[in-house]
Amino acid sequence: MRVHVYTDGACWGNPGPAAIGVVVKDDSQKILHQLSHYIGEGTNNQAEYRAVIAGLSAALNLKAQDVVLYLDSELIMKQLSGEYKVKNRLLQPLFLQLLQLKKKLGSLHIEHVGHYGNEEAHNLAKQALKNQSKNRK
Repeated sequence: MRVHVYTDGACWGNPGPAAIGVVVKDDSQKILHQLSHYIGEGTNNQAEYRAVIAGLSAALNLKAQDVVLYLDSELIMKQLSGEYKVKNRLLQPLFLQLLQLKKKLGSLHIEHVGHYGNEEAHNLAKQALKNQSKNRK
């Protein structure tokens, strides 16, 4: 089965409160899974990585073997392709976790999209931040 995974991480401040948004769809664009989750304090890059990890984990839980991943993080895309090294010590364990998930898939195709190609995941990440902010008051 092939799925389309849309992921986004959001952060208020960098570092600051952070959240992730994930949407998993089938080929007909039917939503199979979505996630809006506050992850605590972190950087934007940490949030982006955690969103991709959550998205690929969801795809594997759905028994998907072929994944098309849509994300707006050029950093993750270039680190996964080997074009950029993972120098940040806080990102290294997340990168290794992502590689382990990637090995479990039959195929992974990555599409770098802008904000407008990733609105659903972006809105879910922002909603998690808003909800956390309300809960703190």
